[in-house]
Amino acid sequence: MMTSVDTELMRVLSDPLRLQIVTLLARETLCTTHLVEETGARQTNLSNHLRVLREAGVVETEPCGRFTYYKLRPDAIAQLAGQFADLAASARTATGNKRACS
Repeated sequence: MMTSVDTELMRVLSDPLRLQIVTLLARETLCTTHLVEETGARQTNLSNHLRVLREAGVVETEPCGRFTYYKLRPDAIAQLAGQFADLAASARTATGNKRACS
């Protein structure tokens, strides 16, 4: 049973704007223009956050003419959710475990 969480992925998702991007992309595939409209972030700032998400394997790109669309990779989120589920299961079975202080 896995009892640790991917800390790099947690770091990537801990930024509020990146988490907002992931939430939006969970609903639909969007281009940078849509994400600027939805988040109110500047295009350059948004592009930097999208690069971090792409490098972490959370989103992937889909070229469409002169636009680039972004879509969420559900497997990355599901993997993280599975790691948290493993932690919860471990905590449930460890409720009687208590280390003695010396």
